[in-house]
Amino acid sequence: MKLSVIIPTFNEESTVEKTLDAISRLVNIDEIVIVDGGSTDRTVELIGQKTIAKPLTVVSLGVANRGLQMHEGTKHASHEIYWFLHADTRPVQGSARKIKERMRYDSIIGGSFAIIFDGGSRWARFLTWLYPHLRSIGLVYGDSAIFVRRSTYGEVGGFKDYPIFEDVDLYKRLLRKGDFDFIALPVTTSSRRFHDRSFFWTFVKWSLFQGLYWIGVPPRTLAKRYREIR
Repeated sequence: MKLSVIIPTFNEESTVEKTLDAISRLVNIDEIVIVDGGSTDRTVELIGQKTIAKPLTVVSLGVANRGLQMHEGTKHASHEIYWFLHADTRPVQGSARKIKERMRYDSIIGGSFAIIFDGGSRWARFLTWLYPHLRSIGLVYGDSAIFVRRSTYGEVGGFKDYPIFEDVDLYKRLLRKGDFDFIALPVTTSSRRFHDRSFFWTFVKWSLFQGLYWIGVPPRTLAKRYREIR
């Protein structure tokens, strides 16, 4: 089985090079598809300057909607496994090999990884501690580098063009199709959304939005306020 990495970008000049460097070190990926949402910084320029030994496709969508961008990426991907990586999330050696090993089992339709939040702040350490507990109650987010079998992705209809919680929505639909695996290898993701602002109030708002989503408030309604803390 071959693996396509799909990355949505939007004004990621501070992170995209590190992510591409991490991916380029993985021998078991077979292609990279980047879908840019209309970056106004140097994101696309920096991507163009990278030398990567794997086939690389850059798609200009012009719409900064992560769910829509990732779904568009699947239209340009060639292989049997989709691996969705955020532009500020870096996998470690062995990650792609583990995906291919697990996906040999027909019962497994996808999975995700452990998460480490970068930075030495106590808030980054708290989030690193928190995410396994969230996973244990059925909350899996895109930061955890979700991968999925191409056929199953098509069966569930893929990512919706939600401006928020597109990852949680996809995860819920995937669970109806088979086993969603967990790989203990970590991916390192950015804690930048909490920089230069009050972690406590940002976290409270994030938790409130999550609760409202689970009781049925539409993601597009929530997104109007969520942009303020992103």
